[in-house]
Amino acid sequence: MSKGYWLRMRTAWVGWRNRVLASPRFQQAATRFWPTRPIARARARELFDLVAGFVYTQTLTACVQTGLLDLLARGPTSTEHVSEHCALPPPAALRLLRSAAALRLVDHLGEEWVLGRAGAALCGNAGITEMVAHHPMLYADLADPVGLLRRGGGGGRLANYWGYARTHDALESAEVDPYSRLMAASQPLVAAQIVRSYRFSRHRRMLDIGGGEGRFLETVARTAKALNLGLFDLPAVVERGRARLGEAGLESRTTFHAGSFLVDPLPRGYDLITLVRVLHDHDDAPALRLLRAIHDALPAGGRLLIAEPMAGTRGAEPAGDAYFGMYLFAMGSGRPRTSHEINAMLRLAGFATARTVATALPLTCSIIVASRGN
Repeated sequence: MSKGYWLRMRTAWVGWRNRVLASPRFQQAATRFWPTRPIARARARELFDLVAGFVYTQTLTACVQTGLLDLLARGPTSTEHVSEHCALPPPAALRLLRSAAALRLVDHLGEEWVLGRAGAALCGNAGITEMVAHHPMLYADLADPVGLLRRGGGGGRLANYWGYARTHDALESAEVDPYSRLMAASQPLVAAQIVRSYRFSRHRRMLDIGGGEGRFLETVARTAKALNLGLFDLPAVVERGRARLGEAGLESRTTFHAGSFLVDPLPRGYDLITLVRVLHDHDDAPALRLLRAIHDALPAGGRLLIAEPMAGTRGAEPAGDAYFGMYLFAMGSGRPRTSHEINAMLRLAGFATARTVATALPLTCSIIVASRGN
């Protein structure tokens, strides 16, 4: 049978399914009938979580901003101590603790409070905590989501925060400081996924474009000890990278290149170039221009490694299209792309082949490795 026939059948089935699910009579029957009751409860919880999600995120923000999670990371404590430490009236401290307990951020053991499983995981990842701390800017930009969509994105606090998204000109140190610190803090989890999934020791020289303070290079250097390194970023950012890599004892292994990868020539002589959470920050035209520049800078047989959260990744769909889709729209630059979209851009840029490399945690990042032909 034709593809059109199956599409019509699927459309008809989806229409019937949606009419049934929207029926109050069906919903009530599903909760009364014991075989379908667990499914109905799970679907109701999913729907409620969508409705209440903003309150959950604000509870998490309060836990970070008051220092509650840091306090509990030091050991069990009482409601009174939480009230004093967080500078909250006792009833407000108890309200926050109970809200956090419902989200598994904290647990109540007898008369004391301890970290919950989600809170413990959060305390073990400084990058996530940094993201939560800067989220109020995102919330402010999304206060009027329809207005944001109608004006085409950008123009708010995130656009000002990510300075490179609004200009190709050189930025001062004070302008790059906030986002450089955030990227440096959030890089280790991503870097760990990449180095476990790809063998960097097969290469001689590696250039990290948009590499910030060099946290990714530092991680790679520990696993590929003979690899010569290169860092390319805006001048003020490169200076921060020089300082950090110097402290790590890697300055002698690293060549520092200052410039804008959107307008300045890329250095040559590297058989591996990496883009870690860079491509999705840029719209299609500049992203394709960057890929073409990388293709031209690579030697025959050289490789490009792209690592970032990608749209349409099975099991990580909300991270790609929902979170990063709206985040980048508020930022005013870039979009999450599927692996198929990135592969199509790589072909347009002249790359001979591209393959997907599996990662243990695709919610954090997916990997595509492209090769320049001989």
